[in-house]
Amino acid sequence: MNTSNNSNQHRIVVLDTETTGMNQDGGPHYLGHRIVEIGAVEIIDRKLTGRHFHVYIKPDREIQAEAVAIHGITDEFLRDKPEYRDVHREFLEFIQGAELVAHNAPFDVGFMDYEFEKLDASIGNTEQYCKVTDTLAMAKRIFPGKRNNLDILCDRYGIDNSHRTLHGALLDAEILADVYLLMTGGQTTLQFNPGSGDGEGVGGESIKRASSQRKALKVLRATADEIEAHNSRLDIVEKSGSCLWRQ
Repeated sequence: MNTSNNSNQHRIVVLDTETTGMNQDGGPHYLGHRIVEIGAVEIIDRKLTGRHFHVYIKPDREIQAEAVAIHGITDEFLRDKPEYRDVHREFLEFIQGAELVAHNAPFDVGFMDYEFEKLDASIGNTEQYCKVTDTLAMAKRIFPGKRNNLDILCDRYGIDNSHRTLHGALLDAEILADVYLLMTGGQTTLQFNPGSGDGEGVGGESIKRASSQRKALKVLRATADEIEAHNSRLDIVEKSGSCLWRQ
C-alpha cells in the first residue's frame, strides 16, 4: 500500500468500505457490524496520483451470507488478516486533512466512526479529521428522481466497469474517483497549468489557437427548390401533430 503524504496540497481521498453486514433491527446500520475492507485513492489537482490505501481487516464477528454474496469476502479469507486496531494509525494518517469522498457517505462514515469509538472514544469521529462529500447526494441533485447507484452512474458517464463482477473496496474507490471527476467538472484527461497563461498544457504540449485574422466563413443559403422541399416535409410533420419548426 502506498500512503506517503503530500500535506502541502489540497487532497481528495475517494473511499469505499466493505462490511460484515447491515443491522436488521432498525438501529444504526453499523451497530454490531464491522469493516472488513477499506480501499481509498488519492486525487490532487483533479488527477489520480497513484497513491492508495488498501487493507483487509479481520472482524470479531461472522460475516452475513448476504454480505458475502455482495463482496465475496469470507471469514476464512480474513482469518490471518490484521484487526482494525493494527491499521488505524496508518489509515488515519492517509485520510487526515483530506476531502473524503464516498458514495452514500453516511454508510461508510457510520462504520468508520463505530470503529473509532470501539478502539478509543477519545479518537472522535471522521468529520473531525476530514471534510466529507457524499457523491450519492450530489447525484440526486444532478439526476433528481432517478436511480443513482455506482453502476448506473458508470453507464451515464460512459465509464467501463465490466471488470466489476463483485464489489471490492479499492476497485469501487477507483471507479468512484472517475465518476466524481466527471460529476464535478466533466474533464478528466485534458488539464492546464494553472496561472501559465501561455496555452502550455500538462506535459509540455501546447494548445494551438486559431488565428483571429482568418477569413470569415462563407454562408451557403438554401435555394428555392430546397426551401420548397423543406416546407413539403414540414407539411407532412404538421399533419401528425405539432411542428416545432413552425412555432
